[in-house]
Amino acid sequence: MRPDHVIVGSGINALVAAAMLGAKGRRVLVLEREGVAGGCMRTEPLAPGFVHDVMAATFVLFLTSPAYAALAAGLHAQGLEFCHTAHPTAVLRPDGSALVLTTDRAANAAAWDARSAGDGAAHLADVGGIEAEAPFLFALLGGRLWSWDTARLLLREARRRGPRGLMAWFGQALVPARAWLEATYASPEVQALWAPWVLHTGLTPESAYSGKMGKVIAFALEAAGAPVVKGGAGAAAAAFVRLIEAQGGAVRTGADVDRITVQGGRVTGVALADGERIGCPSVLASVTPAQLYGRLLRDVNLPEDRAAARAFRHGRANFQLHFALDAEPDWIAPGLADVALIHLADGIDSVSKSSNEAERGLFPETPTICVGQPHRLDPTRAPAGKAILWCQIPDAPRLIKGDAAGQIAGRTWDAATREAFADRIEAILARHIRNLPAARLVRRAYSPADLQEMNINLTGGDPYGGACAVDQFFLWRPFAHSTGGTGPVRGLHHIGASTHPGPGLGGGSGFLAAKALGA
Repeated sequence: MRPDHVIVGSGINALVAAAMLGAKGRRVLVLEREGVAGGCMRTEPLAPGFVHDVMAATFVLFLTSPAYAALAAGLHAQGLEFCHTAHPTAVLRPDGSALVLTTDRAANAAAWDARSAGDGAAHLADVGGIEAEAPFLFALLGGRLWSWDTARLLLREARRRGPRGLMAWFGQALVPARAWLEATYASPEVQALWAPWVLHTGLTPESAYSGKMGKVIAFALEAAGAPVVKGGAGAAAAAFVRLIEAQGGAVRTGADVDRITVQGGRVTGVALADGERIGCPSVLASVTPAQLYGRLLRDVNLPEDRAAARAFRHGRANFQLHFALDAEPDWIAPGLADVALIHLADGIDSVSKSSNEAERGLFPETPTICVGQPHRLDPTRAPAGKAILWCQIPDAPRLIKGDAAGQIAGRTWDAATREAFADRIEAILARHIRNLPAARLVRRAYSPADLQEMNINLTGGDPYGGACAVDQFFLWRPFAHSTGGTGPVRGLHHIGASTHPGPGLGGGSGFLAAKALGA
């Protein structure tokens, strides 16, 4: 059967697009080069009885997305189940002070005020402001920018605010997180709570618009928590696959697309690495610019796009480190047992220092560490009385030039260098978790090179599909001349983290492409 749409890759954007198109009766074929579908939604055994998410773990962006609103009924019918906690995130500082965010706004404001009078009111103003402007803000962050709908949206806002007022709003939206936090909150714990979160958007505390993204994250975590999928992130991918198949579509793994075939400027299908050819009038490619223009479209004369792909910048890498523990972690601060995600960071300066060192190709002396406790939300992840620590280090160097501490000699991500960096991280963890050495059963580390080996789109371990600086974002993602996922090849849509609206588990580009194709 000739498909209506072939989708290259099987990450969240690919699966969202496939499910939405399938719901409209389209014949959809998803082709994934790896042996399992899901992209960064990958779950594996860590030890007998222990199940861990290798990469992506929490689904707040998906739960609050229009893609979920459109697909929730079908996915839940296929077994998707979320697990929640009332304590989505916290920060634990080296001196043992901690601050926990709950899903109760009034309780958070009271806790902030207890740290420093006035910080509670500032929190209410920040998250309340995001809530009030949500229709406009989220239409810009997640909508199709090159569209008449967006033009009309901007015109309405210009009429409401006045042209100067609208320009002032955009100027304020570009404020960095450091400026936002230092000008708004007196408590170092509140500053330390939010500073690490900008790293998860591919930014740093000094990046333009990181302040606005920090407020959006604060609003989303407070409103929807930090849910995990029962059974692991891979179970979400499996639910998508079942839904796509129930709609009459197909998902093939171990199917490496070698090129997109084009004739007369229009897509005619794809050719696989094993020689198989599949004809179709529409291809959605969930890949990086280098993969699309340097490999899949290598036979097509696209000099402007190929030059832009060569100049496209990738950002810092991720490093993943996971533990199976023989007992619950004994944190040095109380109240952290049921927190989904805990950052180990001292504050804005420590986050800035570690991210800057990684951007300069150095192993951070004190990396910012995000620690997940998925078994506290989903008891199926570990045997009773035991625990899993899911650790993500969002500021590892892609290309190693040195070590900020002068201790790690390796300059490539080989096994010895990976484990040396893991030792540094574990030593920091042990200063925050009293029983870590005694409870440790298994440790597994994934370097940026390991992550790229598992997912070709994670270039150098960059999980965000490219640097998220403002010149590579919004209207200019991936290129300054980009026009919303379409280009000079008719019938081709570019989707994935490298395209608007960017990285994360929201499935935004897949949703927008499917809507543009009539879903």
